Amino acid sequence: MKTVHFLALIFAVFTLGVAAQAGTADARGALPAQFILINNAPGQPWNAQNPESFQRAQFEEIQRTFLVPTDSRVRVGVSFIFDYLATTNDAVLVQSLRRFLALARETDTPVCVTLSGEYWWQGRPDLWNWWDSDKPGYNPDNRENVEWSSWSSGDALKIAWLNWGRQIRIPPPPNLLSPRYRQACREKLRLLVPILVDWSKALPDGKKDLFVGLKVSWESAIGVNGFYYTNGNSLLDQPEANDPKTGINPQIIPSRGVAQIGYAAVKTGGIRSSGEITEADLAEVVRRHVEDNAREAARLGLPRDRIFTHCGGWKTGELLFDVAVNRFSSPGWSFYERVIDPAKNIGVQRALKLSDAPCWAASEWLHQGDNTVDAWRESIQGTLADPRCRFLCIYNWGNVRDSVNAQQAIREFVSASGKLSPVVGLPEPAVK
Repeated sequence: MKTVHFLALIFAVFTLGVAAQAGTADARGALPAQFILINNAPGQPWNAQNPESFQRAQFEEIQRTFLVPTDSRVRVGVSFIFDYLATTNDAVLVQSLRRFLALARETDTPVCVTLSGEYWWQGRPDLWNWWDSDKPGYNPDNRENVEWSSWSSGDALKIAWLNWGRQIRIPPPPNLLSPRYRQACREKLRLLVPILVDWSKALPDGKKDLFVGLKVSWESAIGVNGFYYTNGNSLLDQPEANDPKTGINPQIIPSRGVAQIGYAAVKTGGIRSSGEITEADLAEVVRRHVEDNAREAARLGLPRDRIFTHCGGWKTGELLFDVAVNRFSSPGWSFYERVIDPAKNIGVQRALKLSDAPCWAASEWLHQGDNTVDAWRESIQGTLADPRCRFLCIYNWGNVRDSVNAQQAIREFVSASGKLSPVVGLPEPAVK
């Protein structure tokens, strides 16, 4: 095993060389801060609908597990997703976010917050229940707020599926360009983003980087997380055991190998109203959705280097990589690979050439396969080799808690990263 001292030397030489090439070091030659974040870490489950589920001990466990000095150039922190349409109780949502941020400050834990209304919007049947007059929120006009399986609202969806380790039924996916859905997203951002702005401004000099960033989307796509089987509506009132189990084939674009959806948003957005839907059509929908959220966060006072997008990208070079780029935020993508090296990812590198953002992120990340310390460290180094990569976010705490090798790789990488010069203040917002 290499010693930490030797790793530090190698890492310093390597990253300084990369920084010199990229031109991202500051005038003193200092490298920017980078972060290894762990989603839902530690102490699952956290619950945004119960502020007391956030406990100081959960944050302190991060300190004990990784022993990261507060002046380390690469720090370890946590990430949490607030599904703002999963509940109608705004007061509890606000209390949960405030408590999360307060504990981060008290424990010197860097944090990233995701604000999402894309998948778990069961708290808003007033937006999606268009078919059941006996249940809350019923309104036939709600078919305009959900996706369709044809160009006709007569084929509005009642149900959808996702597969995150197991197949799960979820409400019909939103029409991302529905005016009512867009308004609902903006309303929640207006409720929650000012809390982030005020909290980050109140951080003392030298602590500003405790606010790693806000993710305004969550692996945004159409027909991937929230896919639809042919004649899926007919399954709604049948036992879940009867559901098909084939799932999606992410390499088949644009349908992903299941029933094509996206018609509602494409038509609402004036992109197309007949013919075969295309990859470009769906990419344009997602681009508008992501950009609208980023624009609102910027308007509310967050600087561009603290606003991140998160798009998927499952097929080499597909257009979803590009739609993470906009003028209000910094782009981010998912990485689930055996050896993670964004420098070799065609879609990521193409998108970064389109972007003038100050940074980017591995918004969702998991090293898979070889569970050795060296393999984990190789994937971490491959991701953070570009100093413009502000963070990688490991999904989820369980994958780190159950792997002593992952923990050791993180400790060794962080130790080798060196120390950070003090950071003074955040940049001015991109939009006032």
